[in-house]
Amino acid sequence: MQNLFKKNNREQLVYNELYNSFYERFGCLSASGILLRASERFGKKEALKTASGYSISYQDLYKSALKVSGIFSEMGVRPRDHVLLFIENSVEFYIGYWAALLVGAVVIPVNTFLHINEVAYIIKDASPDLIIVSDRLKSVIVEAASMCDETIQKKIFPDSILNVSLEGFDESTVLSHDVTGEDTAVILYTSGTTGQPKGVVLSAKNIVTNAMQAAARFQLLANEQETFFAVLPLFHAFAQNTCIWLPAITGSPVIVVSKIDRTAITDGLKLKPTVFLGFPALYGLLCLMKRAPLDSVKLFISGADAMPDKIRAAFSLLYGRKILSGYGLTEASPVVAINYLNDDRQTSNVGEPVVGIDIQIRDDSGRVLDKGCIGTLWIKGANIMKGYYKAEQATSEAIQSGWLCTGDIASLSMAGEIVIHGRNKDLIIHKGFNIYPQEVENVLLKSSLVMRAAVIGHSDDSAGEIPVAYISLKMMKKNVEKELRQLCAAHLAAYKIPRTFIFKDDLPLSPTGKIDKKKLKNRTQNV
Repeated sequence: MQNLFKKNNREQLVYNELYNSFYERFGCLSASGILLRASERFGKKEALKTASGYSISYQDLYKSALKVSGIFSEMGVRPRDHVLLFIENSVEFYIGYWAALLVGAVVIPVNTFLHINEVAYIIKDASPDLIIVSDRLKSVIVEAASMCDETIQKKIFPDSILNVSLEGFDESTVLSHDVTGEDTAVILYTSGTTGQPKGVVLSAKNIVTNAMQAAARFQLLANEQETFFAVLPLFHAFAQNTCIWLPAITGSPVIVVSKIDRTAITDGLKLKPTVFLGFPALYGLLCLMKRAPLDSVKLFISGADAMPDKIRAAFSLLYGRKILSGYGLTEASPVVAINYLNDDRQTSNVGEPVVGIDIQIRDDSGRVLDKGCIGTLWIKGANIMKGYYKAEQATSEAIQSGWLCTGDIASLSMAGEIVIHGRNKDLIIHKGFNIYPQEVENVLLKSSLVMRAAVIGHSDDSAGEIPVAYISLKMMKKNVEKELRQLCAAHLAAYKIPRTFIFKDDLPLSPTGKIDKKKLKNRTQNV
């Protein structure tokens, strides 16, 4: 039961034109070709700019990335090697990202908010051949690397190597390498359901397809003259699609904002963006700011988490503007749907899937359900990941006969729109970032005082959800909460640490002896 949605003809035509343009130029879907195509088509047109007054064209962005790719090659980086980026939002991030693809390598952008132990795990798992780090984050990488193979230290370089002069640069002196088709282009690490991060492996076909899918949907919303606001962390899949790949496809300028805070956002908005991409917590921050200079913005889109009606209503009241809801997941590169109808429908309605994605709603037995019925959302398309890095079993569980199980509870409206009713039963999404309870529970169980632990998501107006820990102790001890917080802080990113600890002797158990989280969730809403 496929193709349950009504495809928009204009969207299909735009996608077809983009697809043909790649094949006419490269004979394939080329990840590194995204920037080369932008350089050839948009030339001197502005690509990136910052509040400090910096600006670079698509032509010069390509040349800078190409020159850096030559430096990478001289440093020993070869096609299919791994280049790890541990850099905040910056022009350097863009140059390093594209340079890795132009040398034919796999780029691995890492969450800059992670704990040292988590970074060390990713380094061990990804085995990078080169690590590029910003000055502010260098101490984290150095300490994380010290927990790995001693050879890693020799692979760490500052992001200053990405700052190059183009004076006298001869493009013909650098040999670029295409990352095409099923070649791995990007590995994005997400919090792991089993307590460790998993690397989502995206091919060139995956990311180019999804960039074109997003571009085709944007044609229903805007046009190629838009200016994008890149305040979302660029290591995030949503930001990479909408602030790196998509603008290069359409030739749109991007305003690069270094971090999510009021001053940086206000300064960036002075450059007059027309498209603002965020997650609910970011829109919540704009509501707290009350008078952010948003007059130039024509389009507000939210993804990475469910948009609470309260935030959308407050935003509309304060700014007189509407926020469109989107849906996606890293495993889908990540865009699945963006609601292009700027109306007052529920935020849970994320619109039709983008062109090229097939949808099924299945029950627990795998039976495909009719429209209007609620079940688990499965998706299929050329944007679906190759799999999880070095995790065949997890891959086979997630992808079956080409169909990806999203784990999200959804239905299809009679018009073929996706309506999200809930997410993976355990997943917590905090300010757009995934928190898998088992990862936190495994840390809590390291304490000799803890007999059982369960982490539950609690709704929060500003953050989406916050983690709450239910603990059954072997014995009570003075300052036990402080001790558990310190334990979490020693192993987890700050946003994963439970905000509340609830100590109970009688945690509810299922018939199989597992903690009954469904009952706990009912209790948690009253915390």
